[in-house]
Amino acid sequence: QKQLVESGGGSVQAGESLRLSCAASGYNVRSYFMGWFRQAPGKEREGVSIYSLGTTIVADTVKGRFAISRDNANNTLYLHMNSLQPDDTAMYYCAAAKFPLRVDCTGDYCSTYWGPGTQVTVSS
Repeated sequence: QKQLVESGGGSVQAGESLRLSCAASGYNVRSYFMGWFRQAPGKEREGVSIYSLGTTIVADTVKGRFAISRDNANNTLYLHMNSLQPDDTAMYYCAAAKFPLRVDCTGDYCSTYWGPGTQVTVSS
């Protein structure tokens, strides 16, 4: 059974850091296109950072502050978030698909499989 489970979210102050994890079971993280998306209240789901054709892509809104990585041996995807700002407050979702993800994609159709999400709240 394919499953994605995110963890690592929480409530932090502006300027602090968090590392999100996505444990993939039933997937080989090297065989799927994988990435991170987020959805703030009242807004569409948007791309944050993805693996795409051998490279990583980061959305302009988080460039220089967020980075994606993966541990192939443990089938885990990470999102390293530094200098968090209140605008980063959102539910963060791990995504997996057999087609290339796009960081500029918005909406639920941006990926085939989604985890349940982990909440990140940043206060000023």
